[in-house]
Amino acid sequence: MATVIDNSDELKEVFKSALVEVLQERQDLVHELLDEVIEDIAFSRAIEEGEDSPAVSREQIFEHLESAN
Repeated sequence: MATVIDNSDELKEVFKSALVEVLQERQDLVHELLDEVIEDIAFSRAIEEGEDSPAVSREQIFEHLESAN
């Protein structure tokens, strides 16, 4: 049988408890989320740096990539 929560403070506590339980039981999801956030930040910074750098041709990029191998 379901319990009805009629108090916002009680609802808040139930939500916190459920969130803590999920975070403890599914740490893999937390790691994936943090990895995605860090990757997005890195891409954003790379884009910002790229906007301030001189333009290069597609050929120059591929030459650089081929010489790195």
